[in-house]
Amino acid sequence: MPKKLGVNTKALEAKARKDSAKKIKEELIQKQKEDEYWRDDDKLVNRKLERQQQREAKKQEVQQRKAQNRAAYEEEQKNVVKTVKNKEQSNPKMTRSHIQNLIEKQKKKEEPENNIQREPTHLEMPLEENINHLIVDGEEARNVDEAISILSLNEPEIDKHPERRMRAAWLAYEEKHLPRLKQENPSFRLSQLREMLRKEFNKSAENPINQQGLIKNKH
Repeated sequence: MPKKLGVNTKALEAKARKDSAKKIKEELIQKQKEDEYWRDDDKLVNRKLERQQQREAKKQEVQQRKAQNRAAYEEEQKNVVKTVKNKEQSNPKMTRSHIQNLIEKQKKKEEPENNIQREPTHLEMPLEENINHLIVDGEEARNVDEAISILSLNEPEIDKHPERRMRAAWLAYEEKHLPRLKQENPSFRLSQLREMLRKEFNKSAENPINQQGLIKNKH
């Protein structure tokens, strides 16, 4: 009978250790791959979150800027309305006789008592700076000078100083035509509307300088 071979326990133990080490190494490699996968996935998620946050921040900035512009425009409109109302409350309506009496009283204050009183011409009439809005027989005047012009329609005479009436004429023109420009250009700021209105006024027949030119041409 052949002799039985004995089991080599050392070889078996060495093989077992080798297999165990190989398994541990494979597990480590697999774990590294999984960790790398999840790490890459986290980077993608973070980039998406950052882009989303940037979009939200820009959106909020645009909305905030629109709200600020809208609030500034509304405040500007309130100031315009308030100014117009204050003018209307402070501007009295005056009759022809009231204006005439006012002119006479002012003239008497300026003339010496021993002077012979005479009827002043419209060029000699003093300006009343505190009268901003006068209604004379249905016609509108911004100061005594304009009121005198209305009273002296039958005496056409060239105004030697039209520039003195420029401010009053401009205020009247602005109050009359500004609402129209606002309606035609609702998105414009008040400063832009006034610039447009100033250009119109420079060419308008309501401009005292232009009125002076028309009178000279007629003569």
